[in-house]
Amino acid sequence: MSNQDDKLKDIIGHAKEYGFVFPSSEIYDGLSATYDYGQLGAELKNNIKNYWWKAMVHMHENIVGLDAAIFMAPQTWKASGHVDAFNDPLIDNKDSKKRYRADVLIEEHIEKIRTKINKEVAKGKKRFGDDFNEEEFRATNPNVLRRAAEISKIEDRMKTGLENEDLADIKALIEELGISCPISGSKNWTDVKQFNLMFSTELGSVSGEAATIYLRPETAQGIFVNYLNVQKSGRMKIPFGIAQIGKAFRNEIVARQFIFRMREFEQMEMQFFVRPGEEMKWYEYWKEYRLKWHKALGLGEDLHRFHDHIKLAHYANAAADIEFNFPMGFKELEGIHSRTDFDLKQHEEHSGKKLRYFDPEINESYIPYVVETSIGLDRMFLAVLSASYKKETLDDGSERTVLAIPPALAPYKVAVMPLTKKDGLPDKAREIINSLKIDFNCQYDEKDSIGKRYRRQDAIGTPYSVTVDHQTLEDQTVTIRDRDTMFQERVAISDLHKIIGDKVSMRSLFNQSEEVTAE
Repeated sequence: MSNQDDKLKDIIGHAKEYGFVFPSSEIYDGLSATYDYGQLGAELKNNIKNYWWKAMVHMHENIVGLDAAIFMAPQTWKASGHVDAFNDPLIDNKDSKKRYRADVLIEEHIEKIRTKINKEVAKGKKRFGDDFNEEEFRATNPNVLRRAAEISKIEDRMKTGLENEDLADIKALIEELGISCPISGSKNWTDVKQFNLMFSTELGSVSGEAATIYLRPETAQGIFVNYLNVQKSGRMKIPFGIAQIGKAFRNEIVARQFIFRMREFEQMEMQFFVRPGEEMKWYEYWKEYRLKWHKALGLGEDLHRFHDHIKLAHYANAAADIEFNFPMGFKELEGIHSRTDFDLKQHEEHSGKKLRYFDPEINESYIPYVVETSIGLDRMFLAVLSASYKKETLDDGSERTVLAIPPALAPYKVAVMPLTKKDGLPDKAREIINSLKIDFNCQYDEKDSIGKRYRRQDAIGTPYSVTVDHQTLEDQTVTIRDRDTMFQERVAISDLHKIIGDKVSMRSLFNQSEEVTAE
């Protein structure tokens, strides 16, 4: 088993042990690719949502929020193209009986070649030291050039095959590249087939009389069908955006890698309506803004990268992913797409309702173009968890497991601990919690030795631990311990609110992100 597999396994075990994520319906042996968020998971998830909502809605005067229904008129999905074109190209390995997405198998093969290029660059860096010019090296080194050409050739062929739905050539490409099943090592593949990902159900009480409807596979369409309602009721002027957080459902056959790919998941999406011809300016703006939002969390300098799409969706004229280095390698975390006027045009055509905007500045009526930012909340949760999970060896040789969750996102902001369960110390600890809990999520902890309690708070990511001892009753001071540095200092109870607030406030994230705001 690789180190990456080991790390994912450790994270899954840690998430269950401390109440972040549980397998769904576990007492009935679970349901594959579905998970429940435990008591700490629910808190972390809500804090991520809050950080996104503040950045997208509260920090932009021209973006408002929406909460649309999961069930929608079935014509919605015909208009959006999901009924006819929401497919994954799937391939089965005949020996392991496992099913894979054909395009993902090819992309993982490309990633292996890219890793070889990076190793070549690292060797060059080591050899030439300060004189190393990476740009020139990549442009001239024969090994790098050969592998880059190989990647380009594979990407072009995959793009052509997917766009023309030439599934036979996609299979041939997999075979020619010698791609084997990660489980069996076998290269015995079936043909590639398209599989529609939408869940369907029936609306109505009598079978046969019911209309077929779908569980929404994305939250975006709820925004598009409400575009006119929001624009008119909110007197919105273009450019403006509509944001939404909500559940979506996809019948993923290849659902694995913990909460990375699930059948029921949550999206945080924003559709930004712009004047036709200005979409690329806004596309670049949102790419930059969203990357800054991620980097402000300080999860790690080299954990994010942009990846431009090889095959554009039927509605897009530009698309890029922000990829994150998960324990499984770099994978999509967020998509930024220039969707043109496809969605509103389709809904106008299928509904017969005018979805135009009259622009007084240019005295013209048009269907707006749309730039979308779409992030998987569950993937963001996994990104935070995997970047924060650390095993450290301390100076005395002992080990600790710590979740260095960005303080603004941590489930508990502070744990308050009486040194003993007597002499009025628990009462004093409760008094301190009561003074803090309106502003901060606090945990009271009196079980075990103080050292064990510190370790437990480290393991769930609590930024501060406050210890109440006998001196507290004499001079109204406590010991406050920092999770990351383990540094302890004596402070006045009256100063606690400010000390904790300075560290855990969302304000610190926005200060770090050198906020860009829409004009």
